[in-house]
Amino acid sequence: MEAHQMGAREADVAPAPDAVAGRSAGVWTPANPAPLGLAGFATTTFVLSIFNAHLVGSTGSGVVLGLALAYGGIAQLLAGMWEFRTGNTFGAVAFSSYGAFWISYYFLAHTTPAPSAKGAAVYLYAWGIFTAYMFVASLRTTGAVALVFALLAATFFLLAIGAAGDHINITKVGGWVGIATAIAAWYASFAQVINSTFGRTVLPLVPLSR
Repeated sequence: MEAHQMGAREADVAPAPDAVAGRSAGVWTPANPAPLGLAGFATTTFVLSIFNAHLVGSTGSGVVLGLALAYGGIAQLLAGMWEFRTGNTFGAVAFSSYGAFWISYYFLAHTTPAPSAKGAAVYLYAWGIFTAYMFVASLRTTGAVALVFALLAATFFLLAIGAAGDHINITKVGGWVGIATAIAAWYASFAQVINSTFGRTVLPLVPLSR
């Protein structure tokens, strides 16, 4: 896909060209950065959602911060920058934004005094709005990616409602939906990795529009 076009690249919906063959022919084929971005997002979201769902005690929640900075944050931000290089506007905006989200989460966790519940709700609502319009854009990519954005939008809004009114049960539901979001993102990442590695469609991504 040309850099000025919007939408999914061929690598987002079909196996990537064989890298070894490309090198032997003297043609450089850039790797698809999307699986890295999706994996960083999925892993960090999964760990945080485990705590939001209250499946483990909050005393261990500090483990989220390391992931938020390194994998969900820096690695995903890098994936977004590499998506700019491949000409994928959607992937560039998505991965760069959520990489920045996790980095901001890391710094907010170190803010003194801590943000108020209402302040946290505004923060989560803003990300819910962003995710909602990215979901609309994702309808031109694949079913796997669109499912991630649908679940993520629901997660943000549930967590925002829970934070705004101190509704612990709604926050727990948001945690469970966040776990589902992480699983969907892991699937999308795994499918792209295995399809590229095997050179054929092993796991379907379900292209929505070409």
